[in-house]
Amino acid sequence: MSGRARLALCAWAATLMASCALLPLVDPATWILQAAVLLAVQTGVGAATRRVPLARPLTIAAQALVTLMLLTLVFARAQAVAGFVPGPEAFRHFADLLRQGADDIARYAVPAPLTSAGIRLMLIGGVLVIGLAVDTVAVTFRSAAPAGLPLLALYSVAAGLSDGGADWLWFLVAAAGYLMLLLAEGRDRLSQWGRVFATVPRTPGRDSGAVAPVRTGRRIGAVALGIALAAPLALPAMNGGLLDGAGTGVGAGSGSGGTISAVNPLVSLRDSLNVDSDRQVLSLKTDSDDISNLYLRIVSLDDFDGSTWKPAKRHIEGVPDEFPTPAGLGADVRRTQIRTRITAADWYAQDWLPMPYPPSGVEIDGRWRYEPVGMTLVGDHGQTTRGKTYLVKSLDVEPTAQQLAEAPEPSAELKREYTKLPDSVPAVVARTAREVTDGAASHYEQAVRLQDYFAVTGGFDYDTRVQVGTGPQAIARFLKDRQGFCVHFSFAMAAMARSLGIPARVAVGFAPGTPQADGSVSVGLKDAHAWPELYFEGVGWTRFEPTPSRGSTPAYTQTDTPGNSLPDVARPSQSAGASASAEPSASAGCGAEDKKLEACSSALPAGPTQKDDAGPPWYQIGGWALLGLLAVAVPLLPMVWRLRRRSVRLASAQHAASGGVEPDAGYVAEAAAGQVLAVWRELVDTAWDYGIVPDDALTPRKAAARIVRLGQLDPVAAESVHRVAGAVEQVLFAPRPQAVPGLPDAVRRMRAALRSRAGRTTRVRAVIAPRSAVRALWELADRWTALKTRTAERWSTLPHRPSGQHTN
Repeated sequence: MSGRARLALCAWAATLMASCALLPLVDPATWILQAAVLLAVQTGVGAATRRVPLARPLTIAAQALVTLMLLTLVFARAQAVAGFVPGPEAFRHFADLLRQGADDIARYAVPAPLTSAGIRLMLIGGVLVIGLAVDTVAVTFRSAAPAGLPLLALYSVAAGLSDGGADWLWFLVAAAGYLMLLLAEGRDRLSQWGRVFATVPRTPGRDSGAVAPVRTGRRIGAVALGIALAAPLALPAMNGGLLDGAGTGVGAGSGSGGTISAVNPLVSLRDSLNVDSDRQVLSLKTDSDDISNLYLRIVSLDDFDGSTWKPAKRHIEGVPDEFPTPAGLGADVRRTQIRTRITAADWYAQDWLPMPYPPSGVEIDGRWRYEPVGMTLVGDHGQTTRGKTYLVKSLDVEPTAQQLAEAPEPSAELKREYTKLPDSVPAVVARTAREVTDGAASHYEQAVRLQDYFAVTGGFDYDTRVQVGTGPQAIARFLKDRQGFCVHFSFAMAAMARSLGIPARVAVGFAPGTPQADGSVSVGLKDAHAWPELYFEGVGWTRFEPTPSRGSTPAYTQTDTPGNSLPDVARPSQSAGASASAEPSASAGCGAEDKKLEACSSALPAGPTQKDDAGPPWYQIGGWALLGLLAVAVPLLPMVWRLRRRSVRLASAQHAASGGVEPDAGYVAEAAAGQVLAVWRELVDTAWDYGIVPDDALTPRKAAARIVRLGQLDPVAAESVHRVAGAVEQVLFAPRPQAVPGLPDAVRRMRAALRSRAGRTTRVRAVIAPRSAVRALWELADRWTALKTRTAERWSTLPHRPSGQHTN
């Protein structure tokens, strides 16, 4: 294997080793096999083009083109021409996948499901881009040291998104790949200089050649690696990662201590509401007589940064046998304990446990932890809800309007935490809240007027196709456009309530489902919901329903309060029927031990349509990629063969001896003759490519005159042709042939003259489909004939049993 080929192999291995840092981010990790195959094809194209050789920019362009075609074959086959040639539709599909991937990054946590086509494109496409950069720098431009920068970028992305538990291991793997690349380049450079330390004698048991610099390089690499591993211990920690969602994650699972958080599940919620066909997520049976208030709460979003709502970092602990009384709930408020048995679908893998609020006890198998502020359960060490059946005891709290209206002010600490509004919130939010609640006598009356404003009197329309929106102006745009779905309504009402001094947060989960004939209740994807919870001292966190046509209006808000015009009927959402599909979906939760604070799994299931994005298996993709590569490479074989043959012929002649060749010089004379004849064959084949068919019956001098005449060459080019012909005659007939310098340049001048006089079609054909490339077929035929002849001769020499004799 040549030095450059070995260097290309090391660049491929180094990129793949650095890519291993991405393995914890996606589950399953089979994507790396697909990436390895595609990266190998990309590396092979680079090795082939450098062997031709092509100019460096053309080598890079060829690799980039093949990379784009491979990605098209894998991710946009249906939108491409012939399945692998990208067109406008393919590029639009790529843009859609990248947007989907960006959404899924915000939606899923570590590890995200591989079924997301957008995430797969980002992973595999990113590895191929890094691989191209490493191959270009380290192999094409022969400078391995700067190739560490793209490798570092790849590792940094992975380290920024992972939980940091095994970052040191992936750093070791990536660093080992980089050191291997450096040593391969050093070996390649040393091999071009021969033995560096020639004065050191070769003795038994002692290495020779370049062992000293290799040893030094290994020592330097080991020291650098040790420093790189030890230095972070002395530096301040960098939290947040690339998506600014980092944190400490869940504890070790001992049942005491640790923290937990989750991302804002807006994208998942919207996708669940927009699925084409509803499907069952949960099935439940309850002893409650009224299911209109049976909301299943997953997580609460209580941290508002001006752009979006998200969960705050919370302490978690072991699950208690009996949950404490909810914060703020007084003894004089009517409550009824209900029991609800819930069964999650086999495909619904959620880390947070959907439960009626407030829960007072849970019976469930598995590893779960309790977050006391939100009164939620979260899976530990990869525990999810997939196929789980569990019993929840909860309280159906029934406050009266009078109790809410007469609620005293909450504690200063609670009010300070849950009424915080950043300065970036537009002034229109607080101004609209004051206008809507003008004249209200209590916080309760203000809350009811806000609910009425969104649900009835404000002219708002429910539309799930509206984007969630980000940035401080998102709520202002919603108040202006007056179109949105539950996320917009709940976020806007919670923010406006905080502006009025009412503690508020947002809950995410499922609205009441649909009763079935067997007495159960089916909760489907389209029941995914978000609603605001406002705090009233003596009652606690209290649900409101500002979203029109969704969920049910709480009975304690249906009073004679001026301005209230809500009907006294519940509005249960339409859920999946009993026949809802139970096929597996792409929804997957993240392991609790692998969570990053504010970067956990979505709180809601993904739509079932994601299953179709998984695509064919990697080996089928590899087969199609190979077929696509062959479909591109086969038509270009004549050009590649011809470029390679020209390079070999002229390069060999470039090193011809400058002096005469002694007749008795043996192999020296034979080598010189071969070099001159190779140049002559190149001259004849070049003329053939431009339409001058060779005539083997002519002498070299007459053949040269024929090429000059038919090619209408100028005197300079004609003299070059005759000079090559004269060198051939010397080699063939002169007793003491003299070397003729500059023969390769003579061929190049003739080729330039023929090209300048040829038409465009002839010039293109001479490069893309050269006529002389037929010699490759002739050579194959000759080799096949020679192989058959040798085989027949060897077979004839083997002993054969005489005819008529038989063995016992």
